[in-house]
Amino acid sequence: FEIIDSLGDAPDYLFLPVGNAGNITAYWMGFKEFYALGLSSRLPKMMGFQADGAAPIVHGSPIDSPKTVASAIRIGNPASWDGALRAKDESGGTIDQVSDEEILEAYAILSRNEGIFCEPASAASIAGLAKLVETAGLDLGDKVVTCVITGSGLKDPALVRQVNHSPVYETSADIESITKILTEPLSI
Repeated sequence: FEIIDSLGDAPDYLFLPVGNAGNITAYWMGFKEFYALGLSSRLPKMMGFQADGAAPIVHGSPIDSPKTVASAIRIGNPASWDGALRAKDESGGTIDQVSDEEILEAYAILSRNEGIFCEPASAASIAGLAKLVETAGLDLGDKVVTCVITGSGLKDPALVRQVNHSPVYETSADIESITKILTEPLSI
């Protein structure tokens, strides 16, 4: 509802990470409700992305030991599998997969270029957008909503050290310590 309220209408596409598939199912339901009430003039294509090592919907069968750096979408048998397929089919969208490398690249780009510190799973939607722009020629003139942040980067803080090539500083959670780390030159 907030997306339509903010944009004035539904976007052409909504890109989401897919783990348990609750988000893609719920967003689709909301878009359909607003459309039925005449509060939007169109329905978006729902574009869901799973990680390569945890893509049971893409492969059509559960995965016993899913593997991905994106812990929130490391799901081998999604609870809302049927709802995700309905959202994909009814909207003319897709459920596809992206690699951990693509997820981590999107994660780093979001942090570096946009100042967004999201969990890796949220970056799967950006990785999916990049993949479709490159491989399918997605029209960049379309209204696209992507990177619905499903969790903060603090959900997987250890990953920052693996991905970030800048130093990571730790400090106490008091105002003096935070001010010092933000304002004084630090030795590396």
